[in-house]
Amino acid sequence: MTVLMKNFFTKIIMVCCCVLIWRCGGAPEEQAAAEVETDSNRQTVVPPARAQPVTDTLEQSLIDQGLVNIQTIDSTIFVELKYSTTDNFVGVDVYGDLAHCYLQPEVARMLANAHRFLKAAHPAYRFLVYDGVRPLRVQYILWNTLDDPYEQRIKYVADPKEGSIHNYGSAIDLTLADTSGKPVDMGTPYDYFGPLAYPVMEDDMIDREQLTRQQVQNRLVLRAAMQKAGFSTITSEWWHFNAFSRAQAQARYKMVE
Repeated sequence: MTVLMKNFFTKIIMVCCCVLIWRCGGAPEEQAAAEVETDSNRQTVVPPARAQPVTDTLEQSLIDQGLVNIQTIDSTIFVELKYSTTDNFVGVDVYGDLAHCYLQPEVARMLANAHRFLKAAHPAYRFLVYDGVRPLRVQYILWNTLDDPYEQRIKYVADPKEGSIHNYGSAIDLTLADTSGKPVDMGTPYDYFGPLAYPVMEDDMIDREQLTRQQVQNRLVLRAAMQKAGFSTITSEWWHFNAFSRAQAQARYKMVE
C-alpha cells in the first residue's frame, strides 16, 4: 500500500471517529460544559416565591390576619423591633425572627402621613419604629414579667384580660432618628419606667435639670407629626401613640392572637 493510500485511509478513520463522538454527545469536557449550562438554566426558572419563602410563623400569622408591613407603605421608615431583641424591659426576645413592623392597614397609612409631615417640617429626621402590633400571647409574657402591684403595673403594660391597643394593631412605639437611622436623644431610652419618660412631667423635669430643653424639643417634634396625622399620646410614655381608643379599636378590629 502506498504512502498516499495510507494517508487517505487514516483521514477516513479520523472523520468516522469525530462523527461517532458527536453523536454520542461530544467530548467529556464538552458534555460537562453542557451540563453546567443546563443546571444554570434550570436555576433561572425557580419562582421568586420559592427562592425567598416566608418562614417565620408569627409573621405569616400577622399577614393572614390582614395586617401590613409598614415599610411596604413607606420604605423610608426605619424599624428596629425591640421585642425581637433582648434590649427591652423583660430582657427576652419574645418575637423570634420577626423583623418587620405590622399594623392595621388604616393605621399604617396614618403613620405614613405622619412621616410625610415630619420630613416636610424637619428634613433631617426620620421615624424609627420600636413596636407595632403585639399579639395577645406576647402581652401575657410582658404582663407576667412585672412584679409590681396591679395599680403600678398597668401604667406600663395593659392587662391582657382587657387587651392593649397594641393587641389590635392600632398602637405604635417609635422615636426620631437621623437619616442614617441613628436615634435622636429623647432623654430616656425606650421602655424607661419613671417620671423622666412622662410627657406630663417634662416641664418639671426641665426645671429640675433632669431633662434638657433640646431633649424635650425632640419629643415635641415627634408628637407634632404624630398628632397631625390623628394619633394621640398617653401620660407615661413619650414613645407610645394610639391611632384609636381601646373601645374604637375593639369596634373596628379583632384582637390579634
